This record gives sequence, structure tokens and C-alpha cells, in this order.
Amino acid sequence: MVFNSLTFVMFFVVVLALHSMPFKWTTKKVNLLVASYLFYAAWNPPFIILLWISTVVDWYAAQKLVHAEKPAARRAWMLLSVVANLGMLSYFKYGHFLLENFSLLMSHIGVAYQAPQFDIILPVGISFYTFATMSYTLDIYLRRAEPAKNFLDYALFVTFFPHLVAGPIMRPTELVPQFVEPRKATPEMLRFGLALIVLGMFQKIVLADSFLASAAEMVYDGRGAPGALDAWIATLAFSGQIFCDFAGYSTTAIGVAMCLGFAMPDNFRFPYAAVGFSDFWRRWHITLSTWLRDYLYIPLGGNRHGEARLYLALVLTMLLGGLWHGASWTFVVWGALHGTYLVIERLLRRQFGGYQPGAFTLFLFGLLTFALVNIAWVFFRAKTFGKAWQILTGMFGAADKAAPILPTMQLVTVALIIAGIVFAHWQLRNRTLESAVAKVHPIVIAVVLAFMAFAIVIAQGDSNAFIYFQF
Repeated sequence: MVFNSLTFVMFFVVVLALHSMPFKWTTKKVNLLVASYLFYAAWNPPFIILLWISTVVDWYAAQKLVHAEKPAARRAWMLLSVVANLGMLSYFKYGHFLLENFSLLMSHIGVAYQAPQFDIILPVGISFYTFATMSYTLDIYLRRAEPAKNFLDYALFVTFFPHLVAGPIMRPTELVPQFVEPRKATPEMLRFGLALIVLGMFQKIVLADSFLASAAEMVYDGRGAPGALDAWIATLAFSGQIFCDFAGYSTTAIGVAMCLGFAMPDNFRFPYAAVGFSDFWRRWHITLSTWLRDYLYIPLGGNRHGEARLYLALVLTMLLGGLWHGASWTFVVWGALHGTYLVIERLLRRQFGGYQPGAFTLFLFGLLTFALVNIAWVFFRAKTFGKAWQILTGMFGAADKAAPILPTMQLVTVALIIAGIVFAHWQLRNRTLESAVAKVHPIVIAVVLAFMAFAIVIAQGDSNAFIYFQF
């Protein structure tokens, strides 16, 4: 079940109605838990078993970990959680990738090895909920959090349908305490939550699917080699598509949760106005970047053991972050590029630490950051290294006599939309959406939301799945 479907609209109306009934708080939580399982079962009911295994294993491991007295026992229960979650993730997401690369390695050393057929469907959201459940056990192991007081609250934290399949990646300390006392949206929360849902659906259905996706597909999925204009516009189209698609999902998820009376953290803070790559990762997929920082970068040493160790930790974190997105070497290269960007940025900051750029220079640095982010997006979007090289060759003007691919109207449309997104991000880069909206007259807000809702209806999307569902 996807947010951008009539099925979800009917589902959400029923859930909201039940949540508004004068039931006991425990009953309401049970309703939300059942609804969350129904939401997930709409894709493939048997995969609920995996979700249940992850939930039960981490609950049981955390309970045992709390009562264990010896450090070795505590470590063993923590490792049970990590191995169980990463084991499921590795099997379903990386099994074919590992077998394929093992076969290639064997052939290179002269061993004839035929990998068995590996036809496994990737469970929707497995990368997200395994990270969420692991964070529960790891936080308790590190004594950064107390265990949930009852299994219902913990199970609801794992399965809560707004964030279940594509984030934001919630921490137990962020959501479990909200299940302790009864929660119901105030009229203001309900209005703002519904507005966020409209904004999120506008980003997904109108901008990402209706205007930007086709330009990226025509170039990245086509056979022809693009020229510079087509390559850049297609890559810019994808950068806008993936932002509007994923930020649209996160915005909708936050709005849905708010309508039920729950708060979820921002996942995006106007990333295309970032100046530098540290700034970019403080703005893009924030819950993943903070997860990787807290559970990978810092344990690898972070900035506590000298420059060389810091750079190694940065690169390894981004490499694994790239692999988290998909079982392909192109994702690894995408992560490696961002790791390299971060290392170079650190070196430059160390060399020119006292330099304070003016507003115009800051904007130029922001455009450079945006351009380099788009170069990295090539490896994220391209399905093969051959296609990535073809796109990069075109972007840097090395494609000989490339025939035009994108129609003029599409070139202009994409350019205008991306310019609008970048402009909006720069206008809001030091503000929150809430503070910006508070300064706008309610009538203007109502007109803008009405326009967005009208555009959503006119676009009549095909209920395309969100891009991050495949991760």
C-alpha cells in the first residue's frame, strides 16, 4: 500500500476515525499495531514473518541484555540482535550480489563455479526496520536508553506504518515515549498534518512522477549516447525526482503521524542549498546520516584518533552507506565519491580554516556542491558502469556528434523546476518550514494548498512506488 493511492486514503480515513473514538489508550495502540501490519501486508503478507522475527528477537535480546550482569553476556545478547538483523538484510538484499561476485572471483582464479539460482524478492522496507530495531538493542547496550516498559509499545515503535517502509529511521527514544500517554492531534496539528500530506503528495505525484521522471528515464534508460545538454538536464531531472520522491514520502509520513498526534523528526532540510558535503549530509536523509554517524562512524574512531583514522572512518562510513542503498557496485562508487568529497572538504577546511566567505561566494560554493552532488547522482541512477560513463562523457562534452534526445519543452520544464527547487531551498536554508509558513497570510496558504490539491487530482498518478522502497 503506497501513500499515493486511493487505497491508502480509505485506509487512513478508517485509522484516523478509530483513533478519534473514545477507546482506552491500550485499545487505540492495538488498533494502530493491527493497522500497521495490514499496511505492510498489502505488499506481500508472508513478509510479516520477517518483521515479526526482527521485532521479537530485538525485544528478547534487549530484555536479556538489561538483566545480564557479566560484560560478556551483555555483548552476546547485543551480537544476537546485530547478527539476526544483518543476517536477514544480507540474505534478502545482498545474497544475489554476493553470489554473483563470488562466481566472478572464482572464474578469475580459474575455478569453474556456477552459482545456484537465487530468485528472492526483496522485502519492502527491510533496510529501514532492521536499522530501527538494531538501534533499540544498541542504545540499550550502550546505556543510552531504557527498554520499553511493555511489548506493545515496542512492537508499535517498530511497525508504526508512517515510517515503516521508507523512514524516517526512528530511534526508540524518539517514538516509544510517545506511546506511554494518550495522544490525539489538536486542531492545529490536524490542519498542519493534512497540509504536509498535500505538500508531500504534490512533490511525489506532480513534480517527481509527472514532470521529472520521464526526462531521466529517456536518457538513463535509453540506448543513445547523450550530449552535454541532455546529460546535464537528465541528471538534474533525477536529482529533482529523487528529492521530490523521497522528501515527498517523508513529508507525507510526518503529516500522517501528526494527524494521529505523534511527532516524527525532519528527514530533509533543504539539501540543495548545502554549502559543502558535511552540510549536505546534515540536510539530506538526516535520520540515515545520523544513524551511520552514531552506529558506524563514531565506533570506527570518528575524529578521536587522528586525521588518518578520521578519513578512513569517513570513507568506510560512506562506502557502507552507499551499499545500504543497493546491492550494486554503482552504489558503492556513489558512496565512495561522497566519502572522497568529505575527505577533501576536511583537508580544505584544515588549510583555510580562518576563511569567511561573503554571501555571493557562499552561493557559488553552494552551486559547486550541487554540481558535484549531481555528478555523484549519475552512479546512483545509472544501472551499469557503462551507462554511467556514457552519461559522464556527455556531461563533460566528450560525446561525439550525439543526437538530441529530450524535446525542447522538456528541457525548459526540467530547468525551470530545478531552478525553482534550488531557489526555494536557498530561501529557506536557515529556516524551518513551520517558521516560514507562520509569516504567510492564511489565505495565501489556502490558495497554494488548493492549487497543489488540484494539481494532484489533475495529474492522476499511477500510484508509482516511491524510489526508496527498493532500498
